[in-house]
Amino acid sequence: MIATVPDRGALAEHGIDAVRGEVFWHPSTSQLYVHALRRGEAELAEGGPLVVDTGEHTGRSPNDKILVREPGSEARIWWGDVNADIAEESFGRLREKLTARLAEGDVYVVDAFAGADPAHRLAVRVVTESPWHALFAKTLFIDPTPEELAQLEPQALVLHAPSVTAVPEEDGTRSGTFVVLHPSRTEVLIGGTYYAGEIKKSIFTLMNDRLPLEGVFPMHCSANVGAKDKVAVFFGLSGTGKTTLSADPERHLVGDDEHGWGDKGIFNFEGGCYAKVIRLSAEAEPQIYATTRSYGTVLENVVMDEHGVLDLDDDSKTENTRAAYKLEQIANALPAKRAGHPNAIVFLTADAFGILPPIARLTPEQAMYWFLSGFTSKLAGTEIGVKEPQPTFSACFGAPFLPQPPSVYANLLGEKLHAHPHVSVWLVNTGWTGGPYGTGQRMPIAATRALLQAALSGELDGAVYRVDELFGVEVPVRVPGVDSGLLDPRSTWADSDAYDVEARKLATMFRENFRRFGDAAPGVAAAGPGV
Repeated sequence: MIATVPDRGALAEHGIDAVRGEVFWHPSTSQLYVHALRRGEAELAEGGPLVVDTGEHTGRSPNDKILVREPGSEARIWWGDVNADIAEESFGRLREKLTARLAEGDVYVVDAFAGADPAHRLAVRVVTESPWHALFAKTLFIDPTPEELAQLEPQALVLHAPSVTAVPEEDGTRSGTFVVLHPSRTEVLIGGTYYAGEIKKSIFTLMNDRLPLEGVFPMHCSANVGAKDKVAVFFGLSGTGKTTLSADPERHLVGDDEHGWGDKGIFNFEGGCYAKVIRLSAEAEPQIYATTRSYGTVLENVVMDEHGVLDLDDDSKTENTRAAYKLEQIANALPAKRAGHPNAIVFLTADAFGILPPIARLTPEQAMYWFLSGFTSKLAGTEIGVKEPQPTFSACFGAPFLPQPPSVYANLLGEKLHAHPHVSVWLVNTGWTGGPYGTGQRMPIAATRALLQAALSGELDGAVYRVDELFGVEVPVRVPGVDSGLLDPRSTWADSDAYDVEARKLATMFRENFRRFGDAAPGVAAAGPGV
């Protein structure tokens, strides 16, 4: 029998009384492996990763994320489509359902931190009925030291019971699935979905609410450090290349998805990575590929055969196959998960129209405009119902995770750029070239890497630029090692007139979208494309 910590009464403070099963406090990775395998909730793949199936939900359920409307936070929340509301009474009923279910069987408790900067971190407790979800939480958040663990007092609580479904008519939810956040109590309720990404993104949302109150800029970005301690951050939605491009063997990885920018520099929110692995290549992405063959990795919805051999090219379950692994599995990751102030900011966009150049330099005003616009394409599988790329504007490259209005985060970016005028800002299109999705081709990753290397090394500082007539951004005319034709998107289309028509359509979309930001400074509003 696997040993447990017999401190059952400690869960009573969270409303989980008289647990009938065992309570597993701070379980080890091997312990969670054994439990998940014994319960038939996971399989072991060749090399050691744990393979799980999330069932119906293979991506986030953005329409089922709800914030509690309560006096402590109501005035600062960005209410609307992104942040639907639920009454405190409904929150209480759902909480009772979750705590009752958690008390019925075995419970797994993971205590960890969100935030590598001790001055701004959040002590998180995840209580779940599922051993593999406990392993996910243990992997994605930051491990406390034994001394920290002994003194840890949770500041945020995730109650996770995916087997519990809501009754919309009774519970005030939109469906049987619910991800409910209470900002003042910093509590999260998750039910009706086995997709583990809801755990990490709910804490990210809480951090996005908390940190601006402390003067820290929370960012949906990856980050790495190159020679001479030059720091780069990469903004972008899922599937735009944040994880892939930041895992550069020539640079040290700070993190792949969530960071804060404070007075002393940047810091990772997480202790792990959550990477898309569909059609992952050992040649193009060797470090991430290696994690899919490693002990401790959790693989979601990856197909394997009867011998335990993985097939990363198989998308029969979803395009959104995922690997959760510790940051330390990337050989050149920074153990401290912290670095100095950025030297470069990169906005990654997967342009499904095939209009934008593969790289462009932005002025501070353009940086604010593109940040607020957050143009990209939702890629297949990242949300329920997304089967092919859909052009979208996601404010601050992360609207689904913004509890407060976009202007709050855009103003923080503006303050940082003003305080650090040496920062260069780049727009990088990892989407399509030679035509739109369905006609053109995905931007070659080798070219994207070469362009980024040139930008981050300073090689493009003295380059010759042309100004895009429609979008106003500066595009380098030549970059060593990159086909110059690729730098002019219009020339990659078989029909240049068709490019002009689609480019004007896209510019019009930008202008229409930006009307939402009536409080933007005149210089920022004027930094967008003409029509």
